[in-house]
Order: sequence, then structure tokens, then C-alpha cells
Amino acid sequence: MGDYRDRWIECTSEAIRVRGYYFPWGTKTIPYGSIRSVRRVTLGALRGKGRLWGTSNPRYWASLDPARPSKQVGLVLDLGRRVHPFLTPDDPDAVEAAIREHTGLGPRETDRGPVV
Repeated sequence: MGDYRDRWIECTSEAIRVRGYYFPWGTKTIPYGSIRSVRRVTLGALRGKGRLWGTSNPRYWASLDPARPSKQVGLVLDLGRRVHPFLTPDDPDAVEAAIREHTGLGPRETDRGPVV
């Protein structure tokens, strides 16, 4: 698996870099070693589709993505902290594959629970 990059998310050999995570345009770097799990979620009206940035649920933080309303799938990362990053890459399969490759995580988790 090679590196991945779209407008907001970049997967390198060391970490995931999420542009537009912090106000106003700060980048969050997530080392693969800090990722405990990745969960794929189907976006919907009450499941993050309309959330361009931020949260209405204090357990999840949606990185900036003005195109999120047109996307179908998001990824929730468990970093062992109270707040879980919620990402919507242009190619969620590629990002999930990169995470699983670099972390050694097992098969995909099921889509469950509310998001943002």
C-alpha cells in the first residue's frame, strides 16, 4: 500500500495528517501507533452527513470537510482518549487499508452507534 493523499487527509509511512482539524486550519498528526481501532460508519442525516466541522456529540470530532454532505462513508478512530476523530476521506477504503496495514489491526468493525 502506498501513501494516500486528498485535500484534507494524508497517510504517510509514519502517521495520518488531518488538515483542518483544529481551528482555524490547524493540522492534527495521528501516529499509527496511537490508533487502537478504526470503525467505518455509513453517513446519514443523524450520523454526521451534515456536519462540516466540529461536533454535536462530545465523543466525536469531525475534521473540516465541506464535501461531507455528498459522501457516504466515514471513519471513526479510537485513540484511547475521550474524543474520537471522525474523518471522511475521498477514498475511505484506501485510508482504512493504510491504517490497518500500518497498525496491524484485524478485520473491519461493524457500523454501530451515533456519530456526530
